[in-house]
Amino acid sequence: MEIDVSFDFRSDSGGKDPDKYSRTLRQYHKLLWSRDLPNGQFFGLTDSVPGKYLVYQSNFGQFSLSSDSVIPTFAKWKSMKPVTENFSADEIEAFVSIGYTMGGMMIFPANQVGGAQTINGARGFTRAISDRFDLTLECIRRYYLHIESPLAQTLARYANFFELFLDFRGYVDFFLLQDLVNIDGKVQFFLPFVEFGPPSVPKDRHAYAKYRQRSIDFVRARNNRIMALGI
Repeated sequence: MEIDVSFDFRSDSGGKDPDKYSRTLRQYHKLLWSRDLPNGQFFGLTDSVPGKYLVYQSNFGQFSLSSDSVIPTFAKWKSMKPVTENFSADEIEAFVSIGYTMGGMMIFPANQVGGAQTINGARGFTRAISDRFDLTLECIRRYYLHIESPLAQTLARYANFFELFLDFRGYVDFFLLQDLVNIDGKVQFFLPFVEFGPPSVPKDRHAYAKYRQRSIDFVRARNNRIMALGI
């Protein structure tokens, strides 16, 4: 199987959540991320464990992983309707579609620790993040630097997972996120950023247009990086 970066994972999920039901997406994750980690170990993923999406086993422990589409369009948010209704159905669909290609997908630890939210859950339920991946990545950057963020406690519960990548640069390079980080190692935000202050979502047509275009540019650039691997 070769990775087709134009493939929309909604097309083989039977109308259900592609993160759970797209068989193509699961195989792409397995193919793409089963490679050497920054710590020198091989990140060999298996999808053969009953009841698990993907699993990685090493002397660091067993990691249960799940898929997450990380580019929210906010098109289904009722509170965002006054903003998103300024864009045509075709513009919204184009945004949703590219977000469901491989460049818009990530894997995160799926196991709950102490009954608390997973990273996927906390990204969506933390208002200062609102599921945005640029803000999530900033929290991960701060985690590696031991700086507080809205996701600090959540990320700390998965310290053994983040140790696999050694540092923020290792995490960014492994997951092909270079186009969301500048040469100084700082996150390049989709919208103006002031210490996780509100609003965390685009509040008008201009802001949404900027957020939409920067998100699309990132996914396209990441898809190009995936293609360059020749998998």
